[in-house]
Amino acid sequence: MTKLMSLLFAVFAVLMVQAQTVDTIPKKQVQTVKTDSLKPKAAQDTVKKESRKERKKREKEEAKAKEKVVFKDSTRLAIEAKNKQAWKRSLVLPGWGQYTNGGVWWIKVPVIYGGLATTVLVFDFNNKYYKELLGVLQDRAEGRPVDPFYERIPDQSIIRAKDNARRNRDLMVLLTLGVYGLNVAEAYIDSMLKYRWSIGDDKPKKTAFSIGPTLMDASLASGSFTFKPTVGLKLSMKFN
Repeated sequence: MTKLMSLLFAVFAVLMVQAQTVDTIPKKQVQTVKTDSLKPKAAQDTVKKESRKERKKREKEEAKAKEKVVFKDSTRLAIEAKNKQAWKRSLVLPGWGQYTNGGVWWIKVPVIYGGLATTVLVFDFNNKYYKELLGVLQDRAEGRPVDPFYERIPDQSIIRAKDNARRNRDLMVLLTLGVYGLNVAEAYIDSMLKYRWSIGDDKPKKTAFSIGPTLMDASLASGSFTFKPTVGLKLSMKFN
């Protein structure tokens, strides 16, 4: 009886061990499958979290990181400062940039102001002449007496003269702006030629333009073969 009970107990123990083994193995497999199945979903969720705007921002930052940063040296910065200083001063006051550049500024400045004064005087003359002719035409239209100088001149001639005076007056406005613009352009070009290679204070400054007296042969203009010396001005440009 004792042997039978021991045998039954041993069989029961073996069955219990097998039952535990069977129950344990599927749980581990299911758990492993569930863990593996969750990995792609987690990766897929991570990709979806980055919106289109965020992706563009990230790509833009990466592109900026790859760009090469170029720094200007001190020489280049000094050249740009000299060029800007001259033309900005001429923009504020005509001739100031030429005085800053040095050289033959004592010739350039009178030429600039001479051109401006000429255009202003011609503008004033044509403006007065235009108003005078316009007044003559209005007096004739209203039957009032006119200046005896215009009594024998027909209306068509006065109208043509009036239109010419108005055209010349308007042209002087454009020429004044042109002289002013040339003043700024000359200051910028002269400073660029002057300081392109030599910008140090210890180096002598070289002028880009020079004007001096010279002798010319006037016979070439008259068509004769005899030498006729005459005094003139010579303009020379030097490129460093």
